[in-house]
Amino acid sequence: MINKLLDFLEEKVMPTAGKIAAQRHLVAVRNGLMLSLPLIIVGSLFLILAYIPIPGYDAFMANTFGDLWRTKLTYPVSATFDLMAIFLSIGVSYYLAKSYSVDALFASAISLSSFLLVTPYNIMFQPEGIEQTFTVSGIPIQFMGSQGMFVAIIIALISTEIYRFIIQKNIVITLPKGIPPAVAKSFTSLIPATAAIFTMWFLRLGIETTSFESVHTIITSVLAKPLGLIGTTLGGAIMSVLIIQLLWSLGLHGVNITASVLYPIWYALMDQNRMAFQAGESLPHITTYQFFFNWVFMGGAGATLALVFLFTFFGKSKQVKSLGKLSIGSSVFNINEPVIFGTPIILNPLLIIPFILAPIVITLISYFAMDLGFVARPSGIAVPWTTPIFISGYLATGGKISGVILQAINFIVSVFIYYPFFNIWDKRKLQEEKENSDTN
Repeated sequence: MINKLLDFLEEKVMPTAGKIAAQRHLVAVRNGLMLSLPLIIVGSLFLILAYIPIPGYDAFMANTFGDLWRTKLTYPVSATFDLMAIFLSIGVSYYLAKSYSVDALFASAISLSSFLLVTPYNIMFQPEGIEQTFTVSGIPIQFMGSQGMFVAIIIALISTEIYRFIIQKNIVITLPKGIPPAVAKSFTSLIPATAAIFTMWFLRLGIETTSFESVHTIITSVLAKPLGLIGTTLGGAIMSVLIIQLLWSLGLHGVNITASVLYPIWYALMDQNRMAFQAGESLPHITTYQFFFNWVFMGGAGATLALVFLFTFFGKSKQVKSLGKLSIGSSVFNINEPVIFGTPIILNPLLIIPFILAPIVITLISYFAMDLGFVARPSGIAVPWTTPIFISGYLATGGKISGVILQAINFIVSVFIYYPFFNIWDKRKLQEEKENSDTN
């Protein structure tokens, strides 16, 4: 069965996937994501240290380092995760410009300036003890992080295309020979930079005349309408997972983007289960916050703990095995940016398939297992999202072993779903390493 699937993927899927993977703009996006990888890995280490799910850990750290220990420990997290859109703006533009053989450094600077130009510098602020809300001037940090990644990608591609078009048409200021190269390059980039900035300025002015007010708001508004239809049903659960996975597949933090709509629903259902649990009544809901983060997104969005497991223990190529070893520590604590951006899974025609399929399948398994009474429903206990599987399954069900068993089943199912795609990816990387070795 697996061999037939592998043959089908090799013959039918891979030729098309290869063409898509070689597309200039997709390559630029994938390579641009790599710019933030080492910083994300460093940030992940601090994030794990801040949320180690060990009883008494918080009290020990507070007694040792003071009440603000977690705030100080997560400073590096803010300086890495919260700036991913900026890294992406620079990286995507750099690699796209490089593919056109134009000055990548100036293109990156123009891209970053364009991204900041379309981002409104407005922050809502409510002083303590005052009901009135004020709007203050400042860069909204949420748009500099994962929520601004899609806008950063689009703006980087557009601004760089404007830059390279004008450069290649030689519509530039040319200085006499003898001028220092750095000065000459600056004047060469003056007209393309002006064109890109003016384009983004007009774009912002145009959007500000609408009810959307900013490009970022357009993205949120377009997503909010379909998400508002999601309720407590199995269909709603599948729709939630599908949207989150599709967003991640495009390089967007699916959970963060949908949080404003989904979190109020999931938290409300969780609290209703908590009240029923305390009263000794039957739990009314299945699709609470814990359902998704303890049974569906094992290892993070896409249930990627299974993929990291395969990378680490079954990978044959050096790249795959090294990435697995590098990612497994954070994946155990459900932090999967290293494997998502390091592989990368984003915009990867091959690995996107199991990345979307695995969480949908285990959503179905988990829902029916709880609906039929084989597994205890989430009790409403707020288990930290960084809690490893098995521990989280036990705690989230109020100490029921059935929650642990379901997690084990989901993990095994995810491994089987990822395996054929992992196998192809591993062979491809192994072949690339062999070709590079022969060349050298």
